[in-house]
Amino acid sequence: MSAAELQLMHVTEIDRIERWRHEELERAGYDPESALVLSASHDVDLHDAVNLLKRGCTVDLALQILL
Repeated sequence: MSAAELQLMHVTEIDRIERWRHEELERAGYDPESALVLSASHDVDLHDAVNLLKRGCTVDLALQILL
């Protein structure tokens, strides 16, 4: 497998992970734009983001905490 093929596989895997994170964040209650920002922020823990909303934080407050 060439280096270019390995790079493409890596990018494709990252895209799949970010799409999955986006779906989970929207399901938790984030609006699509906020979910997009959080899903691309790899240093943000998905479980923390979801739990903040479950504990009663607004989306705006959760974004302030997470970002």
